[in-house]
Amino acid sequence: MTYHNQFVEKKIHKNTLRSYKTSQTYLFSYLKELLKTTDLYLKELDYQFLLGFESYLRNYKPTNGQTSIQNNTVMKHIQRLRKMVKMAVEMGWINKDPFIRFSPTIEKKQREYLSETELEKIQNYHSNISRLRLVKDLFLFSCYTGLSYIDIRNLSSDNIVKGIDGDNWIFTKRQKTGTSVKVPLLKPAENIINSYYENLRVLHSKLLLPTISNQKVNSYLKEIADCCGITKNLTFHMARHTFATTVTLSNGIPIETVSKMLGHTKLSTTQIYAKIVDKKVSEDMSILRTKFSENSYLTQEVKVS
Repeated sequence: MTYHNQFVEKKIHKNTLRSYKTSQTYLFSYLKELLKTTDLYLKELDYQFLLGFESYLRNYKPTNGQTSIQNNTVMKHIQRLRKMVKMAVEMGWINKDPFIRFSPTIEKKQREYLSETELEKIQNYHSNISRLRLVKDLFLFSCYTGLSYIDIRNLSSDNIVKGIDGDNWIFTKRQKTGTSVKVPLLKPAENIINSYYENLRVLHSKLLLPTISNQKVNSYLKEIADCCGITKNLTFHMARHTFATTVTLSNGIPIETVSKMLGHTKLSTTQIYAKIVDKKVSEDMSILRTKFSENSYLTQEVKVS
């Protein structure tokens, strides 16, 4: 495990490396507490070992007041271990993957996003408190660009480039994956940039927009949601989902284009949003179905004499 972490250290983001080290900590706790050892030979790894590790994670009781480990996080820890074991197979340290029969059970979660009406409520929200105005603007900027919070924080004026159409685009890379992202600047997003053009925090930092910690952003978003009468659990990442659904797919932008702007490496990652939009189409069409109900003259049988 140490070899793996040293090998990938320069290839992955520090946050991803931190996740690997967290998985490693849990694994060593499992070895010490349940198997009463500090190390194992690779040849001793088997299917039973993996099931035991899964059970240990599911029953782990944090001592720092945090909630227990949820299913998808358990699967992430196991997937990281499997990646390391696969590396051991490829290095010739063991003959076969002892976990080949293990199938992860990932729970699919509904991606929440703002409807057009809810997005309009955020746009129309006004506050005399500067921190709330900033968070509102950062959130809306994400809704109209699809950029994550960390990618917005990294933007500078150098990222504004004239696109193929002669208009302003954002050219950047996703910090999470290193994937190139090119997004045409919609007018609402451009207006937000212009409103901070002479802001002292922007001038001193040379960033495109003022910054604030992600933790505080989500806390302040809940204040904004309460003021706007939005009952959804408003988080900054919901802005990215809103861009994918309400702003683009719902307005007829092809899914391939949306996938490119979001910086997804697989179209299947974007298709979950298409399913959400399909659900919205179904809900909207139910209104039309009512109009063309059996009571409507348009659906009555025409009797031929």
